[in-house]
Amino acid sequence: MTTATAQDHEFLTRVLALAQRSRDEGHHPFAAMVVAADGTVIAEAMNASSSDRTAHAEMNALRMASQRHSPEQLATATLYANAEPCAMCAGGTYWSGVGRVVYAMSEASLLALTGSDPENPTLSLPCREVFARGQRPTEVIGPMREDEARLAHVGFWHK
Repeated sequence: MTTATAQDHEFLTRVLALAQRSRDEGHHPFAAMVVAADGTVIAEAMNASSSDRTAHAEMNALRMASQRHSPEQLATATLYANAEPCAMCAGGTYWSGVGRVVYAMSEASLLALTGSDPENPTLSLPCREVFARGQRPTEVIGPMREDEARLAHVGFWHK
């Protein structure tokens, strides 16, 4: 298993802060960034699913990155997310060609916080299972720093 780098921790810290900002701005507490291999931020996004339920932070960041960068550039990029990409976002990551994912909170831990909240119905399908069905590898690191990732979610669900 690959271990997280100092750069991974740096960008995860930034994504966790962005998730808190998303919550502070009235959105679901999710955020994502796509970062090139050289450390350049290609795209960052918050959740915007109040008007479009598919506008998860990861999908928003992946769309931006895919519109601006070649498949070759994205193949060496990393998607950072404060929570494990759901099945849709894992599929979007695969189809975008991004070759690496680093996330903080697992889908199982998120489900423990959201429970049956209708604003966050969960598909219990880990991103590793989605990526394992693909024809090209996607490196996954996570969960890590789950306690920090939970902070943006505590008290948000079941209002």
